[in-house]
Amino acid sequence: MPDATVPRLSPAFRLQSAAPTAEYWIYEEVPEEAGPWPAILFMDGDDQFRFVIAAYRAGRAAHRVPPLLLIGVGYGSSYTRPGNRRIRDYTPTAVATELESGGADAFVAFLGGALWRELARRHDLRADVRGIAGHSLGSLAALHALFQPQPFFNRVLASAPSIWWDDRSLLRLAGRLQGTGATLPARLFLAVGENDTPSMTGDLKLLEDQLATRPFPGLEVISRRYAARDHYNALPDAFREGLQRLFA
Repeated sequence: MPDATVPRLSPAFRLQSAAPTAEYWIYEEVPEEAGPWPAILFMDGDDQFRFVIAAYRAGRAAHRVPPLLLIGVGYGSSYTRPGNRRIRDYTPTAVATELESGGADAFVAFLGGALWRELARRHDLRADVRGIAGHSLGSLAALHALFQPQPFFNRVLASAPSIWWDDRSLLRLAGRLQGTGATLPARLFLAVGENDTPSMTGDLKLLEDQLATRPFPGLEVISRRYAARDHYNALPDAFREGLQRLFA
């Protein structure tokens, strides 16, 4: 992962959840301007939130991003370390090789329920604009949150999404929702580096084609490919442009 201009941060608070069971570390970047503000939740807060802040501050300096409440959702534990539950929380379906996988439904309910209520208690939030974002497996959770009959989040940033999970089960989820004729009043930003793996770029193309062939009424889809970027160094570009395109 590339360096960021913002150092690793301390959590603003911690929030205990019974379902899913975890103590979540919540990181914040709070605007100086008076609210209400749109808020956007970023997955992998322990490792990626400093890149989020760097992208946001660059956008603010260029007058391309409005004041936003940025939230990083973490565990106080980095990727693959004990206590990090991203495999459980970010995956919509269970697979035999990952015994704790398949907890995305409960996790998304926590994000839009207990966590959002706590954020609204602490801050002056806009009720009409609710964002969720991630990179890689975190993007899988963000897309899972979107493709629901009544999604809570209506601004979704999905950088290099792990659509490959469980034989592309996300495409089946979206397909089932398309079959109901549902509307999705939301804005979706999709991005990947051109030098990412053929699986990552190819699977994203499958999702883009599926959404183009059977579009959801109300869903605005924005797609980007970043030249000379791979799975890791595309992240700052995706976060920077994603915030601009979703909220400007």
